Amino acid sequence: MSSRERKRAALYQKLQQLRAATNSAAVNKTSIIVDATKYISKLKEKVERLNQEAGTSSPNRLPMEVTVDTLDRGFRINVYSERNCPGLLVSILEAFEELGLNVLDARVSCSDNFHLEAVGGEDHCDGMDAQVVKQAVLEAIKSWSERNE
Repeated sequence: MSSRERKRAALYQKLQQLRAATNSAAVNKTSIIVDATKYISKLKEKVERLNQEAGTSSPNRLPMEVTVDTLDRGFRINVYSERNCPGLLVSILEAFEELGLNVLDARVSCSDNFHLEAVGGEDHCDGMDAQVVKQAVLEAIKSWSERNE
């Protein structure tokens, strides 16, 4: 079997695995990939919805609004709470550090409420997406909240 045939067989096998994992009925490569993309989008929406439900289900938790937008080379992260949150900024910055996310620019208000708007750039995490960053921020908020109850 030639190198080209082995590569073609490996690609075919991977496409069939992708097809099976995403419950796709498609037969050609393009359709399988389109179905996989739709499947991934639905999963991301489901994760987002579950995160929102988890964030609002507990009456003891602070109502926080967290958004993460993808920029050309990094992310714009917004965190807002109607209440002051002493120590939360440190927890969020520690989460950024764990991700390898450098804060390139930031505005923070911690007086009557908590508002963080930060632009973070990543050096070595090419595969990182906005959902990963948002999840890390939500985890930082959760752990901060548990420490301050």
